[in-house]
Amino acid sequence: MISAAQMRAARALAGIDQRQLAEKAGLSVPTIQRMEASEGVIRGNVDSLIKIVEALESFGIELIGEGALSQGSGRGVRLKIRTRPEPSAEPDGTAQ
Repeated sequence: MISAAQMRAARALAGIDQRQLAEKAGLSVPTIQRMEASEGVIRGNVDSLIKIVEALESFGIELIGEGALSQGSGRGVRLKIRTRPEPSAEPDGTAQ
């Protein structure tokens, strides 16, 4: 539904801190902290996740799923899927 990185980025884009998001979503700050500290997709109470998404939307954030097109207008960001970096060449021409 929403990843921890997506939640942190959305909050940063909205210009709000964890306390403000917690208040808007009706959740505790420790809950927000725990969600943002998790790896990958946030696992938690579905009601809490819905509250987070709705709170972020109220701040003007559109969450875009992987591979989905944005239906909104305005500026936004999308995180590319990370690929393995190419080995860098050493000064003598050998790869690391």
